[in-house]
Amino acid sequence: MSEAKEAFIQVRDQILSNPKAFLEDHDVMRALIAADRDGQKKTNVIDLRSIAMDRMEDRLNKLESTHRSVIAAAYDNVSSMNQVHRAVLSLLEPEDFNGFLRFIEEDMASTLGIDAVCLCLETQAVSEGQGPSLSKEFGTGVTFMAVGEVNHYITNGRDINSRAVTMRATKVEVTPIYGKSDTVISSEALLKLDLGKGNLPGMLALGSVNPDQFTPAQGSDLLLFLGSVLSRILRRWLA
Repeated sequence: MSEAKEAFIQVRDQILSNPKAFLEDHDVMRALIAADRDGQKKTNVIDLRSIAMDRMEDRLNKLESTHRSVIAAAYDNVSSMNQVHRAVLSLLEPEDFNGFLRFIEEDMASTLGIDAVCLCLETQAVSEGQGPSLSKEFGTGVTFMAVGEVNHYITNGRDINSRAVTMRATKVEVTPIYGKSDTVISSEALLKLDLGKGNLPGMLALGSVNPDQFTPAQGSDLLLFLGSVLSRILRRWLA
């Protein structure tokens, strides 16, 4: 008996002993389908079974691709949720206002996995048209803006109501508010902060060099939660 025939008998015995394993092997099934299709090329008979198998294979490939996309999205969502939760716990931890500001300036960006964070506060001390202003007393993590500038920045100067969370690509002509001239911010998330009755509004700006980090199509639930927590913390410090 030739070696080729012996090998064929061994493969045949393996198939007969465990056919399910071969049916579940996509590469083996594709090879068998291709071989069968090649054998039909010399005839004028339309092989409906092969057509059906091709369509099923396409659907299987699409299903596998969708499955991988869903898993990847779920993983990213869990990762983002963990980052936001760590940031919230860190914001709650400081026992004094300086420690709170220090976390925003030094550690909040890395905790959230982004490149820049800036807490923007409106104040009567900044005149209209002056532009964002830093204060040595509060560090580079806080930018002061003129009254009405928070809404103006979020809406790009349009006469509309600003949303609680706005995610978008940045524009070159927009005045930088992050206090880092060596960092080119390509996308940002803007969280409008309600600081309570009698206080001017604020804004937490999150910036990234990745243009796809923040886009309008993304869900905003986690950022809405972060903004709500930060608003409440600031109300407590301002009181």
